[in-house]
Amino acid sequence: MTAPLLDARLVVDRGAFRLDLPLRVGAGEVVALLGPNGAGKTTALRALAGLQPLTAGHVVVDGVDLDRPGHGRWVPPERRRVGVVFQDYLLFPHLSARDNVAFGPRRQGLDRRAARERATGWLERVGLAGYARRKPGQLSGGQAQRVALARALAVHPRVLLLDEPLAALDARTRLETRAQLHRHLSAHDGAALLVTHDPLDAVALADRLVIVEDGRLVQEGDAAAVTARPRTDYVARLVGLNLYRGHADGHRVRLADGVTLASVDRVDGDAFVVFPPAAVALHPHRPEGSPRNAWPATVAGLQRHGDHLRVQLTGALDVAADVSATAVAQWRLEPGQRVWAAVEASETRAYPA
Repeated sequence: MTAPLLDARLVVDRGAFRLDLPLRVGAGEVVALLGPNGAGKTTALRALAGLQPLTAGHVVVDGVDLDRPGHGRWVPPERRRVGVVFQDYLLFPHLSARDNVAFGPRRQGLDRRAARERATGWLERVGLAGYARRKPGQLSGGQAQRVALARALAVHPRVLLLDEPLAALDARTRLETRAQLHRHLSAHDGAALLVTHDPLDAVALADRLVIVEDGRLVQEGDAAAVTARPRTDYVARLVGLNLYRGHADGHRVRLADGVTLASVDRVDGDAFVVFPPAAVALHPHRPEGSPRNAWPATVAGLQRHGDHLRVQLTGALDVAADVSATAVAQWRLEPGQRVWAAVEASETRAYPA
């Protein structure tokens, strides 16, 4: 197996919080790091950039130790072949776009003329050749993001770190910039780590997802694997599934609260069971016939979700159900209303915990 370009175990103690995250990224690979607020994503990025020294563990890039506390090894940020695109871009407001991009090469020892030539080339690559003389205050959000990306790539980084690079953009600009960013990441021959809260950004831009919660790795894999078999409530919400844990005996999974769900999958032992909100049907009375999973529930809340309304239900199971606005109007659904929820066994998937 080929050694990863980035090989790290990031251990950082910050008061009562500890990050302990193994991370390996290959050359040409884009990995998305996802997790709830406070999970440790930004701490991980800062540790890789050299802005947060490790408590223990290591950071190795291209076989070179950048941080290994046990051996007294620590390389400062400016000497690491690491480029960073910060969430707020952090462009120097008094410098032109070209001089912002030239800043890194100048720090690497290039003379002013050579650094500016390199910066001009990168601005052309990101489609901003005509904006070289403009200062950040004269750029749109999408243009500033591209200048920040050019600045990060101009130092020829072996590792590219992107901290929520699309978060500050409006919906239309975000869509266009995501496509441009995908093109540049595909051409980057180093390792790239994308920190994001947005599953769409992760799926569109990354080859692999790494999920961190409370400073720990909880799940990783390609988008198809993670979305098909979430292993925590956070991941299930991220990919839009109802998730429960119980004990399976063949095609039936008994949950902790005593509810038993039937599934098409055969599993024995501890198991997860999932189904999408769109698979949940609501009935005024206990349904007869084909649905094998049914339970009484109470409407806890309603909110618009795309073309449907998402109904939050409490009761034997806390569950999200997607129903049409027409159905809500016909039913006159409102918080506190009692209903029956049902899911076909064919819509329910189970897998080992």
